[in-house]
Amino acid sequence: MSLINTGIEKGLIKFDEEKNFITYIHQGKKRSYNNPEEKVQAETFLTLVLNYGYPVNRIKQFVSVQMGSETKEADIIIYADDECEETYILVECKKEEITDQQFKIAVDQAYSYCVAEGGKYVWTTSKIINEYYEVPKEKPRSRISIPDIPQFGSDKLAPYKYVKGGFLQSEGDTENNVLKEPDPNVKQKFFELEIVSENELTKIFIQAHQALWGGGQRNPSVAFDELDKLIFCKIWDEKHPRKTGMPYDFQIFREETSEDLLERIKGLYEQGRKKDPEVFKDDITLTASETLTIVKYFQRINLNKTDLDSKGKAFETFMGSFFRGDFGQYFTPRPIVKFIVDSLPINNHSRVLDTSCGSGGFLLHALDKVREQANDYYDKIKEEKDHFRHWHDFAEKNLFGIEINDQIARTAKMNMIIHDDGHTNVIASDGLLSDTEMQNKSKNKEFVYGTFDFIITNPPFGSSIKQTEKAYMHQYNLAVKEVDWLTTSVASKSSLRESQSTEVLFLEQCHKFLTEHGYLAIVIPDGILTNSSLQYVRDSIEEMYRIVAVISMPQTAFSATGAGVKSSVLFVRKHKEKQTEKISNLKEKLKEKVKTDTKYIATIEKWEKEKAAAIKVLEEDAKKKNPKANKKEITEMIQADKSAVQSAFTDKVNLFKEELTEKYFLAKQTALDDYPIFMAIAEDIGYDATGRNTNKNELTEIGEELSKFIAHINKSEK
Repeated sequence: MSLINTGIEKGLIKFDEEKNFITYIHQGKKRSYNNPEEKVQAETFLTLVLNYGYPVNRIKQFVSVQMGSETKEADIIIYADDECEETYILVECKKEEITDQQFKIAVDQAYSYCVAEGGKYVWTTSKIINEYYEVPKEKPRSRISIPDIPQFGSDKLAPYKYVKGGFLQSEGDTENNVLKEPDPNVKQKFFELEIVSENELTKIFIQAHQALWGGGQRNPSVAFDELDKLIFCKIWDEKHPRKTGMPYDFQIFREETSEDLLERIKGLYEQGRKKDPEVFKDDITLTASETLTIVKYFQRINLNKTDLDSKGKAFETFMGSFFRGDFGQYFTPRPIVKFIVDSLPINNHSRVLDTSCGSGGFLLHALDKVREQANDYYDKIKEEKDHFRHWHDFAEKNLFGIEINDQIARTAKMNMIIHDDGHTNVIASDGLLSDTEMQNKSKNKEFVYGTFDFIITNPPFGSSIKQTEKAYMHQYNLAVKEVDWLTTSVASKSSLRESQSTEVLFLEQCHKFLTEHGYLAIVIPDGILTNSSLQYVRDSIEEMYRIVAVISMPQTAFSATGAGVKSSVLFVRKHKEKQTEKISNLKEKLKEKVKTDTKYIATIEKWEKEKAAAIKVLEEDAKKKNPKANKKEITEMIQADKSAVQSAFTDKVNLFKEELTEKYFLAKQTALDDYPIFMAIAEDIGYDATGRNTNKNELTEIGEELSKFIAHINKSEK
């Protein structure tokens, strides 16, 4: 039960019907609950009563404090006596959305109020972050940071706040910050880490990042990396085995400096790196005070036990708010990702790859799909181990990602860690390298051609790979400029293209990685499907794959991430090698037959002779009219007429080639195996050009029908 509900049940607070106003019953004070600070104030008051045990008669809210000639208001004061004359603890409450700088000002304000009131302890809270201080009796009253305020009935300060299990422990002397020889007369309550909501966790991520970024004091990208390192430490600390009652290391300890805390966090980081050396290669570069700030944000929450969907969405929202500016191209909108993954028959035995994984969106949705499937086989509570093994083995052994950008690759790994693993198979590499080069570079031997059942990806659009820049270009057939089948030049031969677009090369790279009959779902620019200059790419797709579906996306599909290219999602199924050879050979035979049936070579040669004869006539006529003209002068005289003859010849040849090409395509349609292709146009996919929700998503219905279509293909071809 929430604190608010418990507070209502115990008669501490009440609300009006619309919940616009809250009344603190012990003081008879009615306040607007629409005020963000009031929500924090209400929970803080209830925490003091229900969790810390303070009697309501010793708590006053909205207390006037005299500061020189000015009168201020303290949010909450806890008194040491029933007469409420001796101030004990002063509490300042701020709204959850407060910035780090504003919170520091609030801390200063609360401390000055407490000094003026003669209080002993200060607690400043926004719920998202908390700071606790002891106020010395004697001047100078320099702040003494403490892990928590004391609880009712105990004037002793705890050495720390959070322990495994959270329990009531007798206080006593401490050794290395672990309680020893308890005093049976004094009780101290410790707390277990909290499970928080998606909304609250998002705020923690964003505010912690802003605190490190400092509005420009540090590059936002560097701040993101450093925050990732500390989140890694936090998760590692939570997973580290410890007995019930033992304290967590990722928290503030009493009577230690920020330098001591930094060293402890670095120790956690090194322990984690020994197990996962590929996640982070760089050391923590934060200062002691910066580390202290981040620990204050994260120490109270339990990242591992917070609902997977909640923490996943929170991290993605946080990433989106940060990366949208500089790295928007790495994010495929969630509705498109979900549509692709839901349409494919991925299960826990499938080997799944994203060759351009960005922050890991496709991988995470595949993991979520398998996690949902686990619910069909195992009871999540009664068969917890089997349920966990079903999806976790898939994440650990069958889910793979490649990302060229080191920072984005680290982010994908962190995203996977937050979702409970699969991160060890995300590598930072150029996705167009050969599989052996990837294996050697990453030390991960799982990236092998011909071993993946599904590839789900959105490769980068619009960039070109040049022969002079990448040594691997010669490894791709689509980087080779083949001889036109209608050329008449004997000397013509294939040659390497000067450059090739990344999305075209990825179509071939994915083919190499897939198993026979493996599926590829790839976002591609519509130009691949429509531009006449890219017919050779479509020809290659036809030979490599059985085309399953083409789903046209709206023009605005990627507008919110800064891309305006019209695109579609192409679903294809890899042919067996023999089938690819059969199609290729058949097409070559058809081309030769068309040329033979139309006497193409003989006709062109005949026209070449006619063209030469016509030009010769022009030259002879010119000589007759100008017998004294030399060869150069004659050439100049007939230049216009010669160009007309050449143009007429070219037009006639091109028209003939078009006729032959049409004959070839008609013959190919008849000769090649005929099969149905699923086609759909999605006009509304759940959001508009700005990313705003439209409350309608045609991809849901399309995906359901496509899933049935793919199931039919698999069943009929078994």
